[in-house]
Amino acid sequence: MHKPNILIIDALNLIRRIYAVEEKHTQDPKALIIACKARVHNACARLLKLKRFQYAVAIFDGRNSWRYQYYPKYKFSRAPMPEILKANLQHVASGFELAGIAVYYPENDEADDVIATLSNKVTQVNLDSTIVSTDKGFLPLLTQTVSIYDYFQQCFIEEAQVEKKFSLNTLQLIDFFALVGDKTNDIPGVKGIGKQTALTLLAQHGSVDNAVTAETLESKVTQKLQSGIDDFILSKALLTLRTDIDLGISLRDLRISTSLVAES
Repeated sequence: MHKPNILIIDALNLIRRIYAVEEKHTQDPKALIIACKARVHNACARLLKLKRFQYAVAIFDGRNSWRYQYYPKYKFSRAPMPEILKANLQHVASGFELAGIAVYYPENDEADDVIATLSNKVTQVNLDSTIVSTDKGFLPLLTQTVSIYDYFQQCFIEEAQVEKKFSLNTLQLIDFFALVGDKTNDIPGVKGIGKQTALTLLAQHGSVDNAVTAETLESKVTQKLQSGIDDFILSKALLTLRTDIDLGISLRDLRISTSLVAES
């Protein structure tokens, strides 16, 4: 017997990539938005065929996030959403609802934290979840009950695949990202520690906590860690997804609307 499964879509991650593709082929703004909505609807139809989903939701970002208060430079250099898409986002998002998928707009929380919270909550009630996103920040969530699907590569991301790519297990990824930083989100990392040093450090010591107290750590690395420990703590806090948000929704709200699917 199959366990109940919930499809959780990182809505803007999907929409902005679809928009970027359509923008290259469609110059007329109205036609562009219509095409994006159709692509979102078609994407949902394909995603719903991946597994026997009983529930599904597309999650957007709220108006603000604790990360901007904690670190004002967070996502400081990221390009803003294109004005055409911003003005028509609700219309594009209706493609989710036409496919029978609920849409969730948090007040202030980022989609990443909402997705992590929802995935954690459904795991506690013995449901599996499938997160649809290309964001590497979700990789630490991978377990036997939490899957990650890359819609644009049309593949599930496996733990073994992650370990082969990073030479680390999923539990070490947050320490790794916090050491090297994340340029796409303007997260600093530790100055002077690159990918290879971070990999070596974590391979030998398992975690930064262990490395900081290790007597065998190379002196140059020790010095960089000691001088950059505040940036590491900051970066790790920014990169760690929350799982304790009060969502104010129930599974009943996220049940797939089969009548809408049939009509579409």
